[in-house]
Amino acid sequence: MPTYDYFCTACKHELETMQKITEAPLRTCPSCHSDTLSRRPGGGIGLAFSGDGFYATMYGKSKEAPSSGSGCCPCGKGTACTSPKE
Repeated sequence: MPTYDYFCTACKHELETMQKITEAPLRTCPSCHSDTLSRRPGGGIGLAFSGDGFYATMYGKSKEAPSSGSGCCPCGKGTACTSPKE
């Protein structure tokens, strides 16, 4: 739900409210009770990242060889290797 900033042109009162996009804009100022509110797009809703994300799991990590298995394949199975062992 977007956040909208409202400004009263009569008393200069400012307010911020969350409304559905389909909702009609507010018109009556809660401070002076005149029908002079003007709606402007607000800053929106801040993003909140929770849990494991791209940065925490992938970005900046060094690439290491797989530690499991003893074969020559990256998967660790050692059976699908097409190059000869050295």
